[in-house]
Amino acid sequence: MQAISASHVRTSIKIVSTLNESYHPSNEQQQPLSSGKIKRLVLSQEGRTKFNMYPDREFYGYPRFVTHVDDAFIATLTNLYRERLRPDSEVLDLMSSWVSHLPSDVKYKRVVGHGLNAQELSKNPRLDLFLVKDLNQDQRFQFESFTFDAVLCTVSVQYLQQPEKVFEEVFRLLKPGGVFIVSFSNRMFYEKAISAWREGSGYSRVQLVVQYFQSVEGFTEPEVIRKLPNAQENLSPIGWIMTLFGLPSGSDPFYAVIAYRNFKPIHHD
Repeated sequence: MQAISASHVRTSIKIVSTLNESYHPSNEQQQPLSSGKIKRLVLSQEGRTKFNMYPDREFYGYPRFVTHVDDAFIATLTNLYRERLRPDSEVLDLMSSWVSHLPSDVKYKRVVGHGLNAQELSKNPRLDLFLVKDLNQDQRFQFESFTFDAVLCTVSVQYLQQPEKVFEEVFRLLKPGGVFIVSFSNRMFYEKAISAWREGSGYSRVQLVVQYFQSVEGFTEPEVIRKLPNAQENLSPIGWIMTLFGLPSGSDPFYAVIAYRNFKPIHHD
């Protein structure tokens, strides 16, 4: 795993958040022994397969300085981050790239990026540190447990061949009350998406991510957010023609599945 640092700005805002009781580090020892462990596997062996069997490091070996979703999706995601992430948060952005979807006017304590292309990650203006690592080969990070307040995964969950292990590792890295936000649309590198994702629909893909969360003991009940294109967009002449030829029409559908480690905190501003 390759780690690269960058200069960053830090803020010092202390916020204590509780649900029904105060959190104290010793409380973590009182969690069930199964907390954070995989309860069951979601995918079959066939469901994990990809058309392109070459290592992901090769596929992502050259930088792609493009955006993978439209402006409406990005705006919705940025607003979601603004609502759910605290300014003093330490954030891990999994499977990131050169584009940041975090609000540009919010300063976080630290933002760590992860991906497969160092050139892309080095262009991301919000990253204080980034790591180059293939999660399909090794799901373990060299961070201590309870390091991050939030973990993000944007339009990339469809490429995970061992999602249960990745979600287990995210649980380990999150502080109690920390949030994991997984967002996606209907776009993908088809040859690199797993079979279970390629063959699914928008509904089934949401359910798949929900099951990823549920496969790990200790996550709260997943919350699903959907923002689908206006049906009128697909009824326009251009939308009709694009649909006829099997091309995406209208704006990108937005899906996010969100869960917290152990409990969802309540913040009093």
